[in-house]
Amino acid sequence: MTANRIALFVTCMVDQIMPEIGVATTRLLRRAGFTVEFPMAQTCCGQPFFNSGFRAQALPLAQRTIEILEPYEAIVIPGGSCTGMIRVEYPHLLQDNPRWYYAARRLAAKTFELSEFLCKLESDDWRQSTANCQETVTYHDSCHMNRILGLHDEPRRLLQAVGYTIAEMEEADRCCGFGGVFSIRLPEVSNAMTAEKLRQGRATSATTLITADPGCLMQMRGMRRNDDTIQIKHLAVALEEAITGKPWSME
Repeated sequence: MTANRIALFVTCMVDQIMPEIGVATTRLLRRAGFTVEFPMAQTCCGQPFFNSGFRAQALPLAQRTIEILEPYEAIVIPGGSCTGMIRVEYPHLLQDNPRWYYAARRLAAKTFELSEFLCKLESDDWRQSTANCQETVTYHDSCHMNRILGLHDEPRRLLQAVGYTIAEMEEADRCCGFGGVFSIRLPEVSNAMTAEKLRQGRATSATTLITADPGCLMQMRGMRRNDDTIQIKHLAVALEEAITGKPWSME
């Protein structure tokens, strides 16, 4: 990976609800020696419209995103859902317009989910730490990362690189129940799926359940009991805590 100037495409959920994920992602990338920029004009990638069948409404959002991100050498996203939209679905959405189709293909080729990007680096400067984390965690594979992007080993490699021990769930790749608008349309089914995911997480020896997708994180945190002993964190935050040896702080 030779890119030096990176655009952080932060996703709507990180921007509006979980800014700590964006901060942790930026710290990881800067530690690795990259110049990280946050294009202020970025908006929703259009996935909610696209997944709901409103392709005409998703189209201008896709075109705007392409224009904003085109100047950068690489785009890094702390989540598989929006990464999958840009990398896999944009070329499908824009296939009838040659100009936009090929622009979408160029953008897709330089767009990466965070763990994927860090694993492609030739050095491990991103961690710059000899901290020996003693915590046992379990990892939830989000549907988009695992099934659309084919990313399974990458987040686990990063967690192990900073010292975490991974206790696998019975069904690590079982859907957490979020599914974007699915959780709104069928909340009873969605919540039952989330309850089972959390049950499997608690059944391990882990003290923390980690995921790399903000949507899954929001869904599982929303169903977490007040007396739960298991914490739920995003991959970027968990990596930063292990590297620094300190609880997460925005300071």
